[in-house]
Order: sequence, then C-alpha cells, then structure tokens
Amino acid sequence: MLRRLLGVLVPLLVVLAAAMGVPLAMAVAEGETQRMYLDRLADASRFASLADNALSSGRTAALRDEIVRYDALYSSPIALVAPGGRIILASRENFDLTVPTVSEQLELAFAGYRPEPPEVVWPWRDAPLVVVEPVGRDSEVVASVVTVSSTASLRARIEQIWWLLVLVGLVPLLALVAVAWPISRWVLRPIHQLDEATARVASGKLDTRADVDGPPELRRLAVSFNSMVDVVGRALRRQRAFVADASHQLRNPLASLRLAVENLQPHLDSEAARQAHEIAVEEAAEMGRVLDALLAATRLDSAAAAEPVELDSLVATHEPAWAASALRAEIELHVDIPAGLRVLEPPGGLGSVLDELVGNAVRLSGGSEIIVRAERVGDVVELHVIDDGTGLPEAERVAALDRFWRSPRHQNIAGTGLGLAICAELVTAAGGDLELLSPGPHGLDAVVRLPAAELTR
Repeated sequence: MLRRLLGVLVPLLVVLAAAMGVPLAMAVAEGETQRMYLDRLADASRFASLADNALSSGRTAALRDEIVRYDALYSSPIALVAPGGRIILASRENFDLTVPTVSEQLELAFAGYRPEPPEVVWPWRDAPLVVVEPVGRDSEVVASVVTVSSTASLRARIEQIWWLLVLVGLVPLLALVAVAWPISRWVLRPIHQLDEATARVASGKLDTRADVDGPPELRRLAVSFNSMVDVVGRALRRQRAFVADASHQLRNPLASLRLAVENLQPHLDSEAARQAHEIAVEEAAEMGRVLDALLAATRLDSAAAAEPVELDSLVATHEPAWAASALRAEIELHVDIPAGLRVLEPPGGLGSVLDELVGNAVRLSGGSEIIVRAERVGDVVELHVIDDGTGLPEAERVAALDRFWRSPRHQNIAGTGLGLAICAELVTAAGGDLELLSPGPHGLDAVVRLPAAELTR
C-alpha cells in the first residue's frame, strides 16, 4: 500500500512541478529570443542608417568595411539588398537570398511593412535568426539590410538555463518526496497494525488488541476493532461454556436413560415389546452419536491455527487402525505416501480428517479396495482416499458435504451425516478444500488439498 500511495503522490508532485516549470522554461526561451532579436534589430537599424547615407552620397566603401568587420566579429552575414533581389553590398560573396525566411521578410520590407518578430527559438530548432530592416528615403524603401545570425549560442544558453531550472526544481521536488515518505508510513502504520491484529484474531488469538498511534480516524477505528474483538470473545466464551454445560448436563441423563431402557429387557414378555425395546436402545445410541457430532462441530470455532506436519509420519500413526478396520470388513488397504511431504495441518488434526474419510470408505463404499495416496501439485499437496465401491452421483457428491445429509442408501447404517461436513470445515480453516470426485465408472475419490509447508532443517 505504501508503494501505491507514493505512486499516486509522486506523479502528482511531478505534474505540479511541471505545471510550474514548463511555463517558466517557455518564458525563458521567449525572453532570450526577444533579447537577441532586439540586439540584432538594433544592429540592423544602425546599418540601415549608414546605408541610407552611403546610398545618397554614393560612397559605399566605408559601409562595406563596416559590414565585413561586423561579420568577422559576430559571425553573422550581413547584406544590403536592392528591390528586386540585387545584392548591393555583402559581407560574404556567397550570401544566399533564397532561404525562405529571408525572401519572405524581404518581400514584406520592400512592400513597406516592417517584418514581424521571429518565432521563439527552441533548443531543438537550428534555424538562423533573420532580421530585415528597410532603408528608406522620403518614405520610399530603396534597399533593405539583411542579417542572418546563428542561434547556436542562443540555443545553448536556453538549454543551460533549462537544466538549471530542472536542478533547482528537483530540490523542492525531492524534499517533498522525502517528506511524503515518512508521512505515508505514519499514515499507513496503523493500517498495518490493524491488519496484523486481524490476522492474529483470525488465527484464534482473541486476546489480541490493536494499539494504534496515527491519525484520529484510524485511532477511532482501532477502538471499534478492539470493541468488536471483545464482543466476539465474550460470545465465544459463552458458546464454549454452553458446550461444556451441555456436554455435562446431557451426557449423564442420556447415559442413565439408555441404561434404564436396556434394563427393561428382562421384563419384556411379548415379541412386540422386545422389538420396541430394541428400537428404543438404538435410538438412544443414535442420540449419543448425534450429541458427540454436534459437540465436535461446535468445537471448530475454538480450534488452534494450522501448523506444519510431516505427512508420512502422521499417516504411519493412523495406518494400523485403518488396516484393522479394513481387515474386519474384508477390504484391501493400500497406502502410498512419499517421504518428505509437509502440509499445513488443519485445526483439530489432519489425522481425524483422514480417519473419517477412510472410515466412510470402509463402512459405506461397499467396495473391496481402498487406496490412500498423496502427491504434490505446485504449492498444494493432494491427499486421495479412493475406493472401488458404488460411489455417489454428482448431485449427491456435492450434497454430501452439507451437515446432516445422508445418502438414501445408507439410512440403515449408523451415522449422523456430520462427519464430512466437519472435515470440510477443518480443511477450509487450514486454507485448503475437500472435494468428492468420481475416479472412474464406479467408486469415490475424496480429495483433500492443503497448502504445502516447506521442509526446514
């Protein structure tokens, strides 16, 4: 954000400096051009006065010597031209009257008009400065004095002044940039502090408070942020207290109820009563499973932040239990986890997620083989739990991640419909995702994608 803010401020400062500097540079060029023009115009007027006397007396030798010395001193060719374009006197033999600027101004002079001042001389234009002064006698133009001056020194002087203006303008510009840097950091520091505090709160550290020292608006925002964290913290504490109380208050009565129902069995004589008794025992057990699942789902909000874990070591601790469960169900289990893979473990443990996925494959797939494998794809590690069972249609694969959803084919199998939903929330909390895919014509592929954690030694 600091770079973006400076990216806005610095161009504005540059535009401001240019808005002030460009007109000043143009004024400098106009002023220098005007000064040189007036200087050459004064020289041309002097030679026009001398030419008037020389032409009236017929003695032009002194005027010729004067214009030759002028050319030698200033390197500016000068000529006295009669109407029609005939050169009367010239400081150089090859004086060219065909230059467009010279011919145009001569036409104006012989027509009785004083030529307009020249255009502004810019450093990138090397055209000479032409000055034409008519020589008149009794309001009649009898000749014109033409001076052609090189503008090299003028352009060099203008360019030098421009560079000086640039250097002078850079000083306040750099000073403004130097001031904008700490001011921008001062303004943005509270935002960074709030961002860091938000990240800590999101990771579960609800004792975090934003201590902001900056503009009044951001200090008020920090106070509101702290108040919000207090409210969220109190709500979570109340929720956790409710979970603890519910766990204590519901488990004991439910256990007593189930024990009492089971103790009724010796007192039941009829077949209908015994069937009702079995249904009651099963419903009590189902209530216990639902209570456990609800408590597990509620504890997600108080889970810790994701941490790196060695994938092969984690799977190795859970594989014996998976193998025993698969053996009882007469299902082959194959585990292929490359060494060296590290992932960000979801809060609540990646092992519990894999236990749920493998357990579902054992209990619900109806297949004969389960494959647990992992691979790294870019910055993500993909874990696959694949079975060759009946699988699920596409619509059911999406719905299976919702809470309390169960496939119609599994209604008679024990379960609450919360396992996959809780796993999906755990994986999402670690920055990953859980997706159910179809690996082929039948079966199910439960894919867990988690950010890879680099190996540190």
